[in-house]
Amino acid sequence: MKTCALAAVGLFALGAVAPAGAADLPLYKAPVAPLAALEWTGVYGGINGGGGLGHACWSVVAVSGVPIDPAVGEGCHNASGGTVGAQLGYRWQKAHWVLGVEAQGNWADFKGNNVSLVLAPLNNRTRIDSFGLFTGQLGYTVNSLLFYGKAGAAVAHDKYDEFIPGVGVVSNTLSQTRWGYSAGFGVEYAFAENWSIGGEYDHLFLGHHGGDLASSILVPPGRTERIGQDVDIGLIRVNYRWGGPVVAKY
Repeated sequence: MKTCALAAVGLFALGAVAPAGAADLPLYKAPVAPLAALEWTGVYGGINGGGGLGHACWSVVAVSGVPIDPAVGEGCHNASGGTVGAQLGYRWQKAHWVLGVEAQGNWADFKGNNVSLVLAPLNNRTRIDSFGLFTGQLGYTVNSLLFYGKAGAAVAHDKYDEFIPGVGVVSNTLSQTRWGYSAGFGVEYAFAENWSIGGEYDHLFLGHHGGDLASSILVPPGRTERIGQDVDIGLIRVNYRWGGPVVAKY
């Protein structure tokens, strides 16, 4: 009987001490799992497609080699159409900031014309068949989204001629490679490992350039035109980036 009583007292004492001992033990905290964040650093390449709108204004600055001052404006027109191309670049990420350089080349089919304000029914026509961009980028990333601005050099290949409706082309074709500068902005979304898609807007400032157009049936037969031009371009781009898709962020 005494043995049972002692056993009961022992169990009671143990039960009283155990909670107090457990309260003194340190709490265990599970380790925080690292968050996976996209790393934009690396070489990338891809394709693009979209449309463009070139704005061209023509002025006569000389007739048969004789200068005209002030120039005589013939009006303006838009040269619109589609474009496809490719880009190759490198980006470097530091915290949320992303720096980059990129080269892009595009085939284009931008066409437009207007009736000359001084030589109607003569039409002045502009065609842009290709352009290239060589730019630097500055961006800010929020994990899978990258917002960026870009600026740099631009080049475009243009063709100019004149035609009369119902008659056809009545002058030589003037071809020019025009250099200028560009500025734009875009947003890119990483939708899978190493793959991203985005939209971009670019404006090309191509300045004013002169050239001679001659015709055997027009009076006067030869003129020097001064053509001012800029271009607006909207693109959808898909890129593949070489390198690890994510890095651990604690």
